[in-house]
Amino acid sequence: MRFGIIKERKNPPDRRVVFSPLKLKELKEKFSEAIIKVEPSAIRIFSDDAYQKNGIEVADNMTDCDVLFGVKEVPIENLIPNKKYFFFSHTIKKQPYNRKLIQAVLSKNIELYDHETIVKENGMRLIGFGRYAGIVGAYNGFRAIGLKNNTFNLPKAATLEGQQELISELNNIKLPPIKILLTGNGKVAYGAKEMLDAMKITQVSVAEYLHNSFEEPVYCLVDVLDYNKRKDHQVLDNFDFYKHPENYESDFMRFAMVTDFFIAGHFYGNGAPYLFTREDARSKEFKIQYVADISCDVNGPVASTIRASTIASPLYGYHPATESEVDYKDKEAIVVMAVDNLPCELPKDASEGFGELFLKNVIPAFFNNDEEGVLQRAKMTEKGKLTKRFSYLQAYVDGKE
Repeated sequence: MRFGIIKERKNPPDRRVVFSPLKLKELKEKFSEAIIKVEPSAIRIFSDDAYQKNGIEVADNMTDCDVLFGVKEVPIENLIPNKKYFFFSHTIKKQPYNRKLIQAVLSKNIELYDHETIVKENGMRLIGFGRYAGIVGAYNGFRAIGLKNNTFNLPKAATLEGQQELISELNNIKLPPIKILLTGNGKVAYGAKEMLDAMKITQVSVAEYLHNSFEEPVYCLVDVLDYNKRKDHQVLDNFDFYKHPENYESDFMRFAMVTDFFIAGHFYGNGAPYLFTREDARSKEFKIQYVADISCDVNGPVASTIRASTIASPLYGYHPATESEVDYKDKEAIVVMAVDNLPCELPKDASEGFGELFLKNVIPAFFNNDEEGVLQRAKMTEKGKLTKRFSYLQAYVDGKE
């Protein structure tokens, strides 16, 4: 089996990679029959020389590889026909801007495996960069607080070496006794939680958070049934919420009334209630001043997220009364951090963590006849057609929706 690590060609440039040099060396040691090549890249976080020093061939020609690994979408003109490709295609939600990409994948007889489709039988994702989005998102949120109030000035995450340097910088700042709300129960939320815990910010229960005052910063981690409630007042379980979101309404305002800093680390499913609306944000009872929206669903469940921001310019202000963007230093603005590619700010850590998960959960499937069904579940296209699991995309591919 011949594996190739392809160069990232999408703009803006992404320095991440599926495998670090050390992980590829480990892959070769575990699976001696694997042949590996890396396409040269001047922007990748690990140099070509670092791969070569670990015994990995670096070569321009990838046409003799069976399986090609990338991070972001591959430009259509660079797709090699009749290969197996792994990358984030951003097509599984029928994204219009990538319709031509999935059409090209099919016409070139490519087997596409989207990183997002690599899941367990229960649908839980096996790999991803979510943890690092949470790590950087929490850091950027604290950076926003300092910039808004001119109380401290944290360096940009992208200028630091990794998570430990981010933590060191955070432990040099002094926070007022603010209340921090963190939503979610997955890798994103727990990445953010790592940062809060590293800062030794006290975690409190929902009841304590809602009803008590504190003389130190505190945070509360909440899940969907904490900030949503059934319209008929029954208390069931998360699975009921996931299956029947239409039976629920938001109960987020009880948190918004006592929260200073909101870190949105949840996954938002279609049909679920919005956490807070623009009308909610106009309420005199709404107290949130800072939002780190790691989930970044534009014009969606977090009303202040009216656009994605960028690594170069990560902050903007949302003015609740006018429902418009203003300077984040405006005294009436909610400060919004809504960068939608946060792991790019921590490319070394993110690449090392991603490769570790990929080596553990995906690579063995190539050598054990896919005994866990990982590849079969993830395969989106085969022999120029969508697989049965992804047949729901047919109308999207045909340009009919």
